[in-house]
Amino acid sequence: MIEDAYTLGESMGLSVWCCDQAGPFQTAPYPGQSWQPQGLPARQPHEYIRNGTAKVLTLFHPADGRVHLKGVTGCPNEVLHGWLKQELTAILGELPAPAVVAPDASALRESWERWQRGLAVKPTLAQRLPPLRMLLVLDNLAGHKTPEFVLWLFAHGIMPLYTPLGGSWLNMAESIQRILKRRALNGQHPQTTDQIIAWFEAVARHWNDAPTAFAWGGKRWRRRQRQRERRHRVGGSGAYTRTPLRRRVRTIYGHGQGK
Repeated sequence: MIEDAYTLGESMGLSVWCCDQAGPFQTAPYPGQSWQPQGLPARQPHEYIRNGTAKVLTLFHPADGRVHLKGVTGCPNEVLHGWLKQELTAILGELPAPAVVAPDASALRESWERWQRGLAVKPTLAQRLPPLRMLLVLDNLAGHKTPEFVLWLFAHGIMPLYTPLGGSWLNMAESIQRILKRRALNGQHPQTTDQIIAWFEAVARHWNDAPTAFAWGGKRWRRRQRQRERRHRVGGSGAYTRTPLRRRVRTIYGHGQGK
């Protein structure tokens, strides 16, 4: 369903977003490249002062590459949910208004249930549902599944899609966070959490000046698909062979033993 959301969601009139939290990031030297005069490489101290940690809250829209980011020093549900509600409300305000004509109740529920088939974690849908407007990919964390937050999502036409355990690679917010972290911290030595937050938010603003759209799949995905096609599964487990198994031919030579 999550792969379908990336490949089909926007074409079906649904805005597809990803949410994730990165960190904690310490006030420590970070390895990485930097511009320095020849023969005078940057040297980072081996000691540092622990001055707290910072985290980054991220909302990412793969279709156009826009990212909404906020740096925090703590991420309890009150902080995360409050920020998400504020950002999602603003995003929904920019989307086309839903149709005025009330659709059939069964068809409306079917449009929601369609995105629950195959999910490992399926939140119970509310009795009354508005038109579906957005798909939100989230990690499978307890804080993302609190009843109050899930009901708020339903009331605003947002369907949460939870990645399965060990399936964070399905969340494309992980990719944008890696890019922003590299640009913000590589080769730097922040002294305070305020510096970490300011650098992340500055990098996100520059990214949004010329964002890059993300697409699900690509060359590596196609190579993996070709590799899967070359595999020959062996029943009973997840094992496979690279070449098909050949049947052994039992030949009888006269009255001798079979070989």
